[in-house]
Amino acid sequence: MSKLFSPPTLLMLSFICFTTCKYAVPPEPVNTANNSSTDAPEYFLLRPEVEKIFGYSHAVKIGDDIKISGAVSMDDKGNLTAPANMEQQMKNCYSDLEKILQHYGYSFDDVVVENVFTTNMAEFINVSTFRSSIYKKQFPTGTWLEVKGLALPGQLIEIDMEAHKTK
Repeated sequence: MSKLFSPPTLLMLSFICFTTCKYAVPPEPVNTANNSSTDAPEYFLLRPEVEKIFGYSHAVKIGDDIKISGAVSMDDKGNLTAPANMEQQMKNCYSDLEKILQHYGYSFDDVVVENVFTTNMAEFINVSTFRSSIYKKQFPTGTWLEVKGLALPGQLIEIDMEAHKTK
């Protein structure tokens, strides 16, 4: 059986690897101290008391990007509204999402990702044409998932999204 590499060849390959790896220096970390204040996270609480209880911020803006936590059909005390009514729960979610977008000076035209979680996909699809009145320019990318359950008993839908504003 012949050897693939002789000891001198292995020594040479080790040397090449050592010297090549030695000079492959990772990039310097970005100095965030000099970033403009527009890159500092800006948090938004739609329902501060509820969000404190559940432990989340409804939205955060960094630069030109906004990430919005799931909108739920609820009142300011965290109680589910429109139980067993998918279409009304959807409308309530989009109403809350619009408030958050407007807070930052954005609209649904700026939304690039929308994820929908529902406990009844068939019913969601039946009422999903309502989204055409929301997204007039284009639909965002995203995912629709049917799940076993959501945070509130009787909750049928939750929508989260990301938006980006071009200058």
